[in-house]
Amino acid sequence: MRHPVSRIRTRVLAIGLALAAAALVPSGSAGAADQYEWAALGDSYTAGGFVGDPEPALGDASRDGCDRTYGAYPGIVERELANFPPGKPVHLTNVSCGNATIADIATAEQTPISPVQPPTGGWTAVDPQIQRAKLSDRTDVVTIGVGGNSLPFGGMLLKCLELGATPGGSCREYYTNPPEREESIKDKLARVQDEYIEMLAKVHEAAPNARVITVGYPAVLPEDGSSCNRASLTELGPIKHADIDWLRDDVLKPLNSTIQRVSSFFGDRYVDVYSSSVGHDACQPADTKWVEGICGDAEDYWPTKLAGTVLNCGLIQKRVTLVHPNGAGYANTATHVERAVRIALLER
Repeated sequence: MRHPVSRIRTRVLAIGLALAAAALVPSGSAGAADQYEWAALGDSYTAGGFVGDPEPALGDASRDGCDRTYGAYPGIVERELANFPPGKPVHLTNVSCGNATIADIATAEQTPISPVQPPTGGWTAVDPQIQRAKLSDRTDVVTIGVGGNSLPFGGMLLKCLELGATPGGSCREYYTNPPEREESIKDKLARVQDEYIEMLAKVHEAAPNARVITVGYPAVLPEDGSSCNRASLTELGPIKHADIDWLRDDVLKPLNSTIQRVSSFFGDRYVDVYSSSVGHDACQPADTKWVEGICGDAEDYWPTKLAGTVLNCGLIQKRVTLVHPNGAGYANTATHVERAVRIALLER
């Protein structure tokens, strides 16, 4: 849980920025909008998945299978902005969606895969997020947290689990010298860079007056793979220590660097949440980790089994969390995103 002093400092900053913004806006400006428009785009690290109450609520006819929750950082930041408005109210349109790829932000329809109360026949495909968010020349801020599923990091993690349980298996070797029809990690990262460039170009085209903020991924993996207990599914399970180090240094960190580099090229603001989350990875004790392990703590509506696999976290009274942020992790991300959003609005 975030230290109370951190929250106080955030609020002091919020008030200071709000006052500064108010001083820069002429009173009674003709035609001035009565609120700021903020659109939150992204994948499960933005949507929330299993943290907090579902948004929309369970049973609501408008549920779309994207697993957005009130406990994720867009909701936390929205509430802080409502408590301490930056000059005028901020209206959030959150269209983030679990399992979203870079393409799903701007060019592709996505078929959600939420395991929570899916309708008969499965979820209906949803439009690209820039369409769902109705980005326009009136959009003031766009935050984007996406990229991992385009590798895909989740699929690679499952492959590392599989090979970790195999004598002599190495996911580092698998993705460095891949079999036929599998991309090498070098090719994956190069493709992700190209896709991210195309995506940001389309976001700027759709919202030409908006400040765009990209959000990186936290330190889900420890700085030393040997700190993980390979017998524990509440950590990273049987993934080999050398592969954990490889996933950190050759996959996760380069992914964040790619996002930051492309963002800088467009003149956009990049939010680094990795640095502040080091030491709060999936292999830390329950009261220290900001990201759950393969199995972990989640709200009661979240499943205990991973469909199509033998993974059953219910056997250890946990739920399938697959290395995603918990409430403390989202609180940390929210602190950094809130600051970035306030600065962006101050620059409007």
